[in-house]
Amino acid sequence: MTNRLNLASRPFTNRVLPWVVTAVVVFFSLLAMVFIARSSHDSSVKARVVQDEIDKLSQEELALAAEAQKIKNSLTPEQQLLLKSAHELVDRKRFSWSLLFADLEGVLPQTVRVARIAVRKVHSEGDRMVANLELTVIATSPTAVTDMIADMDKQGIFQAELHTVSLQKGRGESGSEYELLVQYTPPRSFASTPDARASNDHSTTAIGGIR
Repeated sequence: MTNRLNLASRPFTNRVLPWVVTAVVVFFSLLAMVFIARSSHDSSVKARVVQDEIDKLSQEELALAAEAQKIKNSLTPEQQLLLKSAHELVDRKRFSWSLLFADLEGVLPQTVRVARIAVRKVHSEGDRMVANLELTVIATSPTAVTDMIADMDKQGIFQAELHTVSLQKGRGESGSEYELLVQYTPPRSFASTPDARASNDHSTTAIGGIR
């Protein structure tokens, strides 16, 4: 006689497998928690080290600023003026006037001619040099000048605005003189060259030969 197993009344059960699966899940969960805790601890340690370095640098910066202010206060007005002039002289020597003329040549229309450039100030902003200029140009059409200003602004190294307009004075001359206030910032700083230093002239400079 064949014995038949009734699975409905006596189902097959494996009591070991669920415990094994649970143990594996708990084990990997504990590993993940340990890894996360260690990573968090390492990140906190690195953050504290970075913050300590920042605090140290800030304290050194404050100390240097206080020392510089102390030295500045000890100078007489004449010495402070000499120091300012020395800084301006260093900035001017670092500035490339040949580059200025080359960049200016690139934005001048054929119908516009440069009459004068007056360099009012040269200073550094970070690692870049900046020059404030008074640029006088001659043109027969105001549209050419406005188009030139728009093109200068588009280049990103010139910021120009129209200051005054006056008719040309002289026999047989036509057109008008347009005086522009220009801020020139070259794309990067260049070391001064003998040609650039020869071009350094803080007074009004005539360069009518450009156009």
